[in-house]
Amino acid sequence: MKTLVTLILLVSTFSFAQEEKEQLQALNESKNLTWEGNKDLSENNFIEAEVDYRKAISKSDANVAAPFNLGNAYYNNNTFSEAFGRFKEAGETATAKADKHKAYHNMGNVFMKRKEYEKAVEAYKEALRNNPTDEETRYNLALAKEMLKKQQDEQKNDQNEDNKENEENEDKKDQNEEKKEGDEGDQEKEDKKDEGDKGDQEKEENKEGEGDEKEEQEKQPDKGDQEKEEKQQPRPNQLSKQQIQNLLEAMQNEEKKVQQKIDAQKVKGVKVKNEKDW
Repeated sequence: MKTLVTLILLVSTFSFAQEEKEQLQALNESKNLTWEGNKDLSENNFIEAEVDYRKAISKSDANVAAPFNLGNAYYNNNTFSEAFGRFKEAGETATAKADKHKAYHNMGNVFMKRKEYEKAVEAYKEALRNNPTDEETRYNLALAKEMLKKQQDEQKNDQNEDNKENEENEDKKDQNEEKKEGDEGDQEKEDKKDEGDKGDQEKEENKEGEGDEKEEQEKQPDKGDQEKEEKQQPRPNQLSKQQIQNLLEAMQNEEKKVQQKIDAQKVKGVKVKNEKDW
């Protein structure tokens, strides 16, 4: 039994040693590739340097220098998004505080380039937690805070300007609506005034018509009396038979009187014959 346990321990120790040896070998290969990348980068051969750094990262995640140096290469090439990713990778895999400090410091620099000052402040604070004595990080933190305050003040002023502009636009809108309502009211008053003038004109025309009619009636004052007299006088077809008989007899008597006068004149005018006949 002891022999079996001892054998298992020996195998485990050998396996661990073998694994550790392989990891160490991979780390050495990664460091060599990192060195090649540094050399290529110093010769301004960015493409070859990027290839070497990527190979170094794939060989061993224990080599913090590979992602950190690749991040610096991206940063100097103004590829800030890629740079931030590599600095973040270095900071998360690093075990030494010095390595974490450098990674978070450079992350803060990327945020400063992006004008993301609030995130830069947090990154510099994390860097100082790992190395409180670094004066450069402390200076960058103070600068980031100052830039953040300036940015917030500008945003506040811009917000105030926007609010002021919105208020002015609302005031103009209200004024335009009030003016529109006032114009509609004035137009309504004008329409009513026109209607009133039209009504007054119609009244005046009616008054003038009534005056002309009255004047015409005054010019013919006897018309009513004449009609009244005509109504009082009997019409021919309104005489009774007795009245007609009386009128005929009166006319006959007048005719007899006239005839008698005529006959009297005839008798008076006839010559008298002599009794002696010559």
